[in-house]
Amino acid sequence: MNIKKTNNTFKIVLSVGDESGIGPEIILKALCSNEIPENIDFILVGSKKNLHNTYKQLRSLGLENLANPKNLNIHDLEISSSDNDTKTSYGNSSFYYLTKAIEIVRQYPNSALVTGPICKKSWSLAGHYFSGQTEVLAKSCGIKNVGMLFTAKSPITGWRFNTLLATTHIPLSEVPKMLNTKLIHSKLDLFKEFCIKYNKKPILKVAGLNPHAGEEGILGNEEKNWLNNSLIAWNEKNRDIKLLGPISPDSCWNSSAKAWRQKDAEKHDGILAMYHDQGLIPTKVIALNYSVNTTIGLPFIRTSPDHGTGFDIAGKGIAQSQSMIEAIKTAIEMTKNSNLLNTH
Repeated sequence: MNIKKTNNTFKIVLSVGDESGIGPEIILKALCSNEIPENIDFILVGSKKNLHNTYKQLRSLGLENLANPKNLNIHDLEISSSDNDTKTSYGNSSFYYLTKAIEIVRQYPNSALVTGPICKKSWSLAGHYFSGQTEVLAKSCGIKNVGMLFTAKSPITGWRFNTLLATTHIPLSEVPKMLNTKLIHSKLDLFKEFCIKYNKKPILKVAGLNPHAGEEGILGNEEKNWLNNSLIAWNEKNRDIKLLGPISPDSCWNSSAKAWRQKDAEKHDGILAMYHDQGLIPTKVIALNYSVNTTIGLPFIRTSPDHGTGFDIAGKGIAQSQSMIEAIKTAIEMTKNSNLLNTH
C-alpha cells in the first residue's frame, strides 16, 4: 500500500488484534453501524484472508449487518510462522499488525489509531515481552510518560466519564513500590492536559491507595506519609484545577454513577485511580459496553475497546460491538477536539 501523505481526509487505522478472538467480528459489525460517520477512511491492518473467512462464517450464522471485506481498504499482512502452535502464531501476527498500524498512522497527518484486543500470553509465547499494547505504543513513539485512560460518554446524559490509571499492567504487590510523588504528578499533568480540552477549569478526584484512604495511617501509611502532600504540592502549581483527594476508594466513584444516569447530578471531569482494577471495576460496572481504553500523551489519538479477546465466544456471532463502535467514535471526537489534528 502506498502512503499518500498529502491526502488530508481523516483516517482511522484499525489494527485487528488477535484474529483467533472476537476482534475481526466486532470490527465487521462496527464498520456497518449507522453510528459511524460515512466520511471516514478506514485502513485495516491484518490478514485479508482471515477477515474474508470471518465474514463468511458470520454470514453462515445468519448475520446480515456486517461490513463486507471486499469493500474495505485492508493492508494485508500474512505473517509467516515456523511455530506450529496456533496461539503463538496468532500472538505473533497481532503484534506485527500493531507495529505496522503505528507506522501507518504516523505517516498520515489526519489520522487516529484504533486497536483490536490482543492476548498478552500469546505475545509472550511468540517472544514479544510487553505487558500490553500501551507499552508498545509508548516505546514505538519514544515517550515515557503516557497514560492509560478509560473514557465513556453516557448515552443518557452525554457526560464524559474519565478514569486514568496511575499504574497499569503490573502485579498488585508491585503497586505500592511503583507509586511516588513524581509518578502522581506526571499522571495529573497528563490528565489536566486532556481534561482542559473539554472544560477549562476541570474538577479532578484522586482515589486513595488503601481502604478508607488509609484512615490517617491506621489502614495504611501511603496517604499520610506522602500522597496527601503530593496532591497539595501539585494543586498549588495548578490552581485552575479543583483537586479532591485522596478519597476513600469505596466511595470515590459514587458520584460517577450518579452523573452517568442523572442529568442534574453534580459532575466531575476525571478520577485518578492508583492501580488497574481499582479503576477498571467501577468503570466497567458504570459504563458497561460504552467504555473505551485510550492512551494519552502520544503524538496521535489511540483508542481500543475496553474488553479482551473473548476466545470463548469467538466465531459464534454473539460478540457485542458497542465498545468497538465507541472506540471509533471516541477516536474521531478526540482527534478533532485536540491539538493533534494535522500535526503528526
